[in-house]
Amino acid sequence: MSILEKPRSEARQTNAANSRPRKKLRVSARSTVAVNGLLVLGSLYMILPILWLVLASLKNVQDLYSSGILELGNIALLDNLIALFQENDGIFAKWMLNSFLYAGIGAVVGGLISVMAGYAFDKFKFRGRSKLFGFVLVGVLIPNTATVLPLYMLFSTMNLTNSIWSIILPALCNPFSVYLARIFSQSYIPDETLEASRMDGAGPIRTFVSIAVPMIGPGFVTIALFQFVAIWNNYMLPLVMLNTQELFPVSLGMALWQGYTSGNPEYSVLVITGALMSVIPLLLAFTMLQRFWKSGLSAGAVK
Repeated sequence: MSILEKPRSEARQTNAANSRPRKKLRVSARSTVAVNGLLVLGSLYMILPILWLVLASLKNVQDLYSSGILELGNIALLDNLIALFQENDGIFAKWMLNSFLYAGIGAVVGGLISVMAGYAFDKFKFRGRSKLFGFVLVGVLIPNTATVLPLYMLFSTMNLTNSIWSIILPALCNPFSVYLARIFSQSYIPDETLEASRMDGAGPIRTFVSIAVPMIGPGFVTIALFQFVAIWNNYMLPLVMLNTQELFPVSLGMALWQGYTSGNPEYSVLVITGALMSVIPLLLAFTMLQRFWKSGLSAGAVK
């Protein structure tokens, strides 16, 4: 054996060492392709329905049924909007205002109640705190649709069905928002700051209003935004609670008009254009408040 020749065992180790990075590189490339492929599929899954909604709202009834899904016919968006807001004496505008009323009050007041509850669970020590918070977590596991009929029976005994209170009051208490508020309280409000406030003579209420609320602001915006979207898209609760069309939110109104499309195809354009109009407030809310809810989600994810 020549002195320049390496032993076989050493040569095998060298070859194995040289082959390891190549194997890792191949695995990494496959992972990158798989992840990018899933991201592309996920993006198409979310973007294509919105793209179809925008294109379909631009068409009249004839083009809607005669042209392809992604084809663009004669632009009739203005005519569709005029017909939408003139239908049934402008009831679509009432439905939009009702949705703003239900979702706005539910988001602001319900979000504030959730922040107070989460702050109390995090910062105050009282008897049965863990068991009570566990009871709240059980509420997170119960679907909202399972609570609709019990709520209807309860509100029926109080003669509150078919009123705005039958939609607003259930939205003020959300177990998942309380859970999020406790996480945000742990992330944003240091115990040392509250202790310093107490040493300066501030009471619990003043400490919460002056110290805790400004510090947990991003968390409050995130919770309020989630509440707003959930109430805006809620369908089952208004369907059971409301009988008067003037009290319908836009989600229930669109479902009502959808039922008319089988006998009158003209309502198809109204439903599609109304659905597009109902999405715009949610997009504006997420766009205008993205600075707050992004930081809130990051803090919640770390916890």
